[in-house]
Amino acid sequence: MPYQEPEYLPWDGRRVPITFVAGYLGAGKTTAINELLAVTDRPIAVLVNDVGEINIDAALIARRHGDTVELTDGCVCCSLIDGFGAAFDQLRARETPPDHVVVELSGVADPDRMTPWGNSAGFMLDGVVVVVAADQLLDGDQPPAVNEAIESQVAKADLIVLTKTDLIGDEQRALVDARLSELAGDTPIFVVGASDPAAGRFLALGGRRPDGVAATATPSLFDAHTVATLPFGPFESVVAADAALQQVLDESPGTVMRAKGIVATDDDRLHLVQVVGRRREITPLPMSEFAAPTPLTIISLA
Repeated sequence: MPYQEPEYLPWDGRRVPITFVAGYLGAGKTTAINELLAVTDRPIAVLVNDVGEINIDAALIARRHGDTVELTDGCVCCSLIDGFGAAFDQLRARETPPDHVVVELSGVADPDRMTPWGNSAGFMLDGVVVVVAADQLLDGDQPPAVNEAIESQVAKADLIVLTKTDLIGDEQRALVDARLSELAGDTPIFVVGASDPAAGRFLALGGRRPDGVAATATPSLFDAHTVATLPFGPFESVVAADAALQQVLDESPGTVMRAKGIVATDDDRLHLVQVVGRRREITPLPMSEFAAPTPLTIISLA
């Protein structure tokens, strides 16, 4: 049965930021997440493919049930074995939301294919952290597919965590820096050292990903849907915005399946515009300090 978004937002409309952690096999993702669980003082949720791979100190475990581990500091680890939909449903069922969600992607995962889940009901995409092993980046003996996967992940990072620098010399380190600059431009790079673990950096993106809660997944090449983006607002009031939205829907070719955007009104307030099928709503924007007005993105079925 295909996954369906819940009709109502949990937690009175609050949206919890999600950080996706990507990186090729052996880059150090699990080690960094272990560090995070050891030092965090915030209730976070970690979603991983296998909870058993996370080496949690027994003294920190409050209880274990199924594929979920509850920690004494309010953190929770959930398995992705049944898929993203099931894991997010588990989190949404909790009375109190976590402060942050960290999702460890598989070593060969393409972040672009996973990040649309960051806009699932109750959550907002915070960003993509890519863990890169310095020695892997320069390994010319790897199969071409491995190099392509690493380079593709790096190009999609909002933050790069560089590991294994102790395995290369100064000359190779210069080559690593040059390659990262070529692949990722001015993307921030954090170098992991023995006295400076990566953990805290996972939570440092601050919800500043472009479009934030207004981001909408783009259909793939073989999708039957079409996407249109058009300016929307500002408006004098929410009533005026709602009337304009209805006009847009009436004039749109095809059947509008989804629409989303952030609109400003003359009272300097921001509102989240959402259309799902026949239902439309314009509501005060939660966590508006992370957002700005956006165009309206419309996904239609021709």
